[in-house]
Amino acid sequence: MSGWHRKCQNYGGFFDIEQKQALLQSARQKTESPAFWQEPSKTQPLLQQIKQLENEIDQYQKVQKLYNDLIELADLVQTDEDENLLADLNTLAEDLSVRISKLELETMLNEPDDAKNAILTIHPGAGGTESQDWAQMLMRMYLRWMERNGMTASIIDLVDGEEAGIKDVTIEVKGQYAYGYLKVEAGIHRLVRISPFDANHRRHTSFASVFVYPEVENEIEVEINPDDLRIDTYRSSGAGGQHVNKTSSAVRITHLPTGIVVQCQNERSQFKNKDSALKILRARLYQLKKEEREKEKAKIEKNKKDISWGNQIRSYVFQPYTLVKDHRTKYENSNIQAVMDGDIDAFIRQFLLFQLKAGQTS
Repeated sequence: MSGWHRKCQNYGGFFDIEQKQALLQSARQKTESPAFWQEPSKTQPLLQQIKQLENEIDQYQKVQKLYNDLIELADLVQTDEDENLLADLNTLAEDLSVRISKLELETMLNEPDDAKNAILTIHPGAGGTESQDWAQMLMRMYLRWMERNGMTASIIDLVDGEEAGIKDVTIEVKGQYAYGYLKVEAGIHRLVRISPFDANHRRHTSFASVFVYPEVENEIEVEINPDDLRIDTYRSSGAGGQHVNKTSSAVRITHLPTGIVVQCQNERSQFKNKDSALKILRARLYQLKKEEREKEKAKIEKNKKDISWGNQIRSYVFQPYTLVKDHRTKYENSNIQAVMDGDIDAFIRQFLLFQLKAGQTS
């Protein structure tokens, strides 16, 4: 049996199209009730579920059609020695394989928040310029990955380092399953290289932490008492022109009951920065609400450890050899340049499979 034929059959085995269609029909029936539209808080989540189910079914049907086309073309190739037909078959088979790999991942992303947009933050560990430069390298890697996967990235807050790199960055990521994919990256990332900032060219080890939160829709109730907020304004730093530096457009919000601090200085308008900061705060408070409801720390928060040796989820070694290794799955890739250019899909896939197998054996 050919590889693409087996892959398609395997995918069809764990994607229950009839169940998806039944769920879609049930969701659509709920929208037909006049009472449904009278509760805005319940409207948006169900409409998003419908959109997601429609997308999943549509993608499955496209894969099924492509598979049927391949079967027909394979029959023609067997009876006709036309090299052009064989080339077409190989091209379609590769396209099918890529589509199925992507859909397999999305099938594994079945947690309630997986399909949501995400908020990603990167913080350097101890080490000054070294770790700040490493944090900026990670930011570039994720921005490249987002671009490769058709996602939209907006830098909400960015604090530059004194000499190089960044002290902190918060990125809003919009795209199908953005949180489901990126939650895999939450944890400590370790870099080993010959430092470009060391005159003696010694090897240095640097650390940076990555945290990912699901973006909270406005319709989801997260109560924020204005009396619980301390809002400070200050002058933005970094790029943005004279207007940014001369006016107090940047906003920092402290949620007094929890101690959560969020800030935004990306926009010239103080109002827009406040709106973006509140969006981040809502996401953080929603995460805490999940923790209380589930009586356990959320996936992101439980990964918070010291940004130091022994706590890393992945190591990136530039010298004396090149290797990227995920310490959770043991998956490795020696093409470090490709990884730093955003080619991290294999790491994400391996971890999702690792989680799936762990769930099946527990």
